[in-house]
Amino acid sequence: MATFNLSSFNPGFFILLGIPGLEQFHVWIGIPFFLIYLVAFAGNSLLLYLIFMERSLHEPMFFFLSMLAATDLILCNTCVPKASSIFWLGPQPITFPGCLTQMFFLHFSFAVDSAILLAMAFDRYVAICFPLRYATILTRQIVTKIVVAIISRSVCIIFPCVFLLKRLPFCRALLVPHTYCEHIGIARLACADISINIWYGLAVPVMTVMSDLILIGISYTLILRAVFNLPSRDARQKALSTCGSHVCVILMFYTPAIFSVLAHRFGHNIPHSFHILFANLYIVVPAAINPLIYGVRTKQIRDKIKLLFFPE
Repeated sequence: MATFNLSSFNPGFFILLGIPGLEQFHVWIGIPFFLIYLVAFAGNSLLLYLIFMERSLHEPMFFFLSMLAATDLILCNTCVPKASSIFWLGPQPITFPGCLTQMFFLHFSFAVDSAILLAMAFDRYVAICFPLRYATILTRQIVTKIVVAIISRSVCIIFPCVFLLKRLPFCRALLVPHTYCEHIGIARLACADISINIWYGLAVPVMTVMSDLILIGISYTLILRAVFNLPSRDARQKALSTCGSHVCVILMFYTPAIFSVLAHRFGHNIPHSFHILFANLYIVVPAAINPLIYGVRTKQIRDKIKLLFFPE
């Protein structure tokens, strides 16, 4: 029986193939895909610029929003350039370290996004349920601790995936039927038992995201209870409107994620090409729509955008 030196074995590179079965449409898929990426890049960059430059936006809610924008930029720039080159130039090589790096920042960005949405739900809970104590609860020190916790947790749950892949021997054709490297997709190319990768890749991130979603649900249950106890209808509408943007972003993030998980688990009749295409759209579409949602629905940001492009 052949043996492998798991600690030193290192494949030279992988070949990213794109979307299997849709190769003849790659050029046409790449055009709207890249245009959506440009919208995401411009929108999130504009949000970061406004929040950084405008002192009136230096509040916890907008700080978390800037983190969301920065994370979306990391996610897009991690995957879209390589995916676009595949769509327009054909299958592309990627080194093993490059693949691990891409995989880490891909999953890390999703974990950070989920945690930021939880932090924003907590921010709205404090703002609506304890408005008079908002400034004393969400101090600069508390916000800093929340940010450190978000980043630390995301690193701790995603970094083990790097070592789970590095321990595997790869002794077969290293062709990846995808536009980017993701944990289980790369693990399936190994000629060894990957049950640990499957268990960890499914259980830990899913449990983490599910716990975030449950806590977000609890936060909004408490928020709605507080809102409907307000005596004034105008006060209720104002309180609900402050949460509208955040709820839309939550739906944009979690609905496709839940659909993707269910489709992989139960959608055996769904073509593999659809899964890959959906996975690519999930990278850029929420990142493009999030700034539009906040730009339209958040008065402070809407006013600053008007002032920036149409100065009086």
